[in-house]
Amino acid sequence: MTSQSTFKIEWITELLKEQEPERKDLIEQIDKIERREWLRQAYVRFVSGFRPNQPNSEWQFEENIELEHPTEGTIVLDILKDGRIGGIEFLKYIPHN
Repeated sequence: MTSQSTFKIEWITELLKEQEPERKDLIEQIDKIERREWLRQAYVRFVSGFRPNQPNSEWQFEENIELEHPTEGTIVLDILKDGRIGGIEFLKYIPHN
């Protein structure tokens, strides 16, 4: 993998420190994620999205945190009701019709 085709999780940590410094809870979570790099894509999921917001579903949505990256554009963190990061959305890579 070349660095041009991958995204490093440390970039999210840097953006949070700059743009949402009061969200130390999210910074700590990002630092604990084992997957440190991935191919650039529209969405990276950390929690199962099966039956979102339904009883007994792991995915119980609470809020979005939007971050702006100089080359990747708008990045959206999906935050769940228990405070976990459910996934990261990269708007730049969502196909537009």
